[in-house]
Amino acid sequence: MNKSEKKSDSKQAIFDISKEENFPDWYTEICKVAELADIRYGVKGFTPFLPWSVMSMEIMFDFLEEALHRKGHLPMIFPTVIPESNLTKEADHVDGFTPQVFWIKDYGADGELEERLALRPTSETALYPMYSLWIRSWRDLPLKRYQRASIFRSEVKSTRPFLRGREFLWIESHNVFASHDEAKDQVMEDLETTKEIVTGIYGVPVMVFKRTQWDKFPGGLNTYAADTLMPDGKVIQLPSTHDLGDNFARAFDIQYLDENNETRYAYQTCYGPAISRIYGAMISVHGDDKGLRLPYTVAPYQVIIVPIYKSKNEAEVMEFARKIESELHEAGIRVYLDARDTTPGWKYNFWEMKGAPIRVHIGPREVRDDKVMLFRRDLMKREPVSSTGLIEEIKQLGEAIDKTLLEQAESKFEGLVVDADSIGTIIDALDKGKIARVEFCSTDMDGYDCAGRIEERTSGEIRGTRIDTDESPQGVCVICGKVAKEIVYIARSY
Repeated sequence: MNKSEKKSDSKQAIFDISKEENFPDWYTEICKVAELADIRYGVKGFTPFLPWSVMSMEIMFDFLEEALHRKGHLPMIFPTVIPESNLTKEADHVDGFTPQVFWIKDYGADGELEERLALRPTSETALYPMYSLWIRSWRDLPLKRYQRASIFRSEVKSTRPFLRGREFLWIESHNVFASHDEAKDQVMEDLETTKEIVTGIYGVPVMVFKRTQWDKFPGGLNTYAADTLMPDGKVIQLPSTHDLGDNFARAFDIQYLDENNETRYAYQTCYGPAISRIYGAMISVHGDDKGLRLPYTVAPYQVIIVPIYKSKNEAEVMEFARKIESELHEAGIRVYLDARDTTPGWKYNFWEMKGAPIRVHIGPREVRDDKVMLFRRDLMKREPVSSTGLIEEIKQLGEAIDKTLLEQAESKFEGLVVDADSIGTIIDALDKGKIARVEFCSTDMDGYDCAGRIEERTSGEIRGTRIDTDESPQGVCVICGKVAKEIVYIARSY
């Protein structure tokens, strides 16, 4: 029996749902058929992640960790549990996170802990008591540390794999400085890291906002966050970074002796790129009606080799395919030779659904002509190329694929922001999947009531003020009519 006669595998390889018309079903189905996650674990919000997604997320972690190392951060690993006494030391912080905390109270059959332990919702209260022991002198500063960790929060909204869960994967960076200016510089560096990695490597464009005072990190001074646009017109928060001032230093007694031998409180920042959430956003932004479209840089397999043969020429085709596989592997390209007993057409559909960036087709003609057929998933195009120089050809094609994916994603941002001067025009913008730009009374707590009225009437949230552009209000608040102090952006969100 030849390859063209073999029956298709029982597992359906074809994926064809309109992402634009039905994004929720598209997302649910692609997580299932591409074997990214399995929601049948049986505990709400806790989802097993499967090899195809984990392989990409490991690569994504590596890119972020390399950037952090390059910028002076060092790794550490802390326990998953936090004593309740630690969690309650910073009042605003504990008030902000207590409703989301999972508590451990018992052990064994009937043992009871002397003190409740929290599964970390974030690690400030775990790390900073140790920082107070480690930091003694100005010579110990700056201290820049990070860890790769799981975070646990009792999410009250509906859960969805990667995008919103009760356990998620992230990197958290916690930094200590002698001055507030240094801390604020670190915040800007974190935002640059977000643009460098999330946009430059993962291909996900973002808009960066300074959050309002009622939407900042509990216990901090200011929060800055990167949002991206999802296919259903909602935005989702990706990495955020926080200027903590000296609030946590005072709560956890993080002091140092300066060069004049005077005791001073330190200043701190923290930065939290949630890799699992970024992954969910990345596949949503780049995917199409045939399934995933993964960037070349983070795809588990960058190249899939599909041999095409009949029984009489199987040996020569497989020998040539293995030779190409070996050359690509030695060149550091993540490659997979798909020698499974299914038809080439089934494999094409399968790998298009999985989002593999490049396919190499090899049949008797390619062997005879010393060529291969290259297929690029982003544009669904193929072209024959010589096997000589194939490595460089693939690397250049990988760069072109990533550039195309980013350009296509950025095009969704064109015309995204709409100026609005009333509730009606805000609703109209949000209903069209846009972001409303409005004049607003204040992003300090004075504006909290107006923000609540906006959310109640539009189902939109104030994302904050832009920090990458200089904007000055000229009129009055869209809600209360007072002189506007800020220009804010409103969107529906996850």
